[in-house]
This record gives sequence, structure tokens and C-alpha cells, in this order.
Amino acid sequence: MDLFWLLVVGFFVIALVYASVGFGGGSSYLALLALPVFAIPFPVIRATALCCNLIVVTGGVWIFIKEGKLSWKESWPFLAASVPLAYVGALFPIRERDFFVLLGITLAVAAVVLWFQGSIRTRSPMIQTRQRTLLLGGAIGALSGVVGIGGGIFLSPALHFLGWLDARRIAALASVFILANSASSLVGLAQRGIPALEWPFILPLLLAVLAGGQVGSRLGVSWFSVIYIRKATALLILVAAVNILLEYV
Repeated sequence: MDLFWLLVVGFFVIALVYASVGFGGGSSYLALLALPVFAIPFPVIRATALCCNLIVVTGGVWIFIKEGKLSWKESWPFLAASVPLAYVGALFPIRERDFFVLLGITLAVAAVVLWFQGSIRTRSPMIQTRQRTLLLGGAIGALSGVVGIGGGIFLSPALHFLGWLDARRIAALASVFILANSASSLVGLAQRGIPALEWPFILPLLLAVLAGGQVGSRLGVSWFSVIYIRKATALLILVAAVNILLEYV
């Protein structure tokens, strides 16, 4: 099996694991695509990761809606600031070196967050305010647009820390948050101009995450314990982050 098909299998596994907890997997897609062996231009890296995010979380959002776990009343304050700022973040002019430094830092933080995902929770819920949700959503949205992730991997643990509702409803909100921000970021990237995507390369990746996302969304956290795979994924992301930072810092 050559490197490309290993990449396809990796995307399938990532989509399965992340979809099971309401994420799209953007940080891990970026970590794999940024490997020097593939020599992919960084605008294409971002666009590919965002497309994969959209495919994975669309199925998850649909399942959460059918389960009655997704509340638009609870979701829109987080989206109100994040969606436009994700678009602005994607428009932000960034040099290749600066992008990879920011990506390395983001992946390192994401690895730590993923490692502790599920174990972060306050003893009592904190009072939610409109200002707090707008600030949190906006900050994560802006970072999402610049780097090329959906932002759910940062939103979800923040909501767990704040004691915001139950885990399944947090996963539902994270899914729609990733969907909206990924779409907004893609629009911003398209407006700036994305190099032509090579469909023989990207199509198998999209099909892999479609399959993995559907399996993961249906297994869910109540049916499939992903703690060990999640921690292994966190370690791999951390290794990728260190390699990127050593090369570009």
C-alpha cells in the first residue's frame, strides 16, 4: 500500500473517531496533509481539511437533529460571531511560514485538548451570558478561518468546562458550529482564490471521511469507547505539531 492509500485509511479512521464525539477532524487532517512528503500548497491544505469537515459533520448534524439534541435557540449565539469572523479569518493574508507556525501551535493545543476531552468539567455550571457566548464563538471562529479548522475541538471542551448542558448536546452544538464555520471559511478562501484542486487526489479522501463520519456518528459516545484511540490520535497530532514547529520556527 503506497503512502496515498495510507493517507486515505488515515482519513477514514480520523473521521470515524472524531464524528463519534461530534467533531469533524480538521486538526488531524491538517496534521497529515502538512507532512512534507505530500508537498501540498498550504491553501490547498486548508481547503481540503475544510471540505472533509463539511462532509463529516453534515451527517452528524442530521443525526443530532433527528435525536432532538440540537437546539437552534442555544446554538445561534455561538454562530452569530463565529461565522462572519471565520470568513474574515480565511481572507486574512498570511505568509506560508507564518501559517505553518500558527498551524503547529494550534495542533499542539488541539492535541492537549483532545487528550483531556471528556475529563474537563466544572463542579457546577457557570451562568451563560450573551456576551460570553459571542466572545467565545467569535475568537474560535477567527482562528478557524485562518488555520482551516471548524473550531469544535476548542468549543467543546470550553463548554464542558463551563458546565454547559450534557455531553450529547454539547457534541450537537459542536457539530453545527464546525459545519457553519467550515462553510464560511471555504467561502473566504474561494474569494481569495484557491489553487486548482486535483480531484484524483481529493475525491478518495472525501469518500473516506464520508464513510468514516457516517460510521462514527452512528456509533456515538454511548456505543463506542474511543478514549484510547483518541489519546493515541492526540499523541500523533502532537508529534506532527512538533515536527512542523521545528521546521518553520
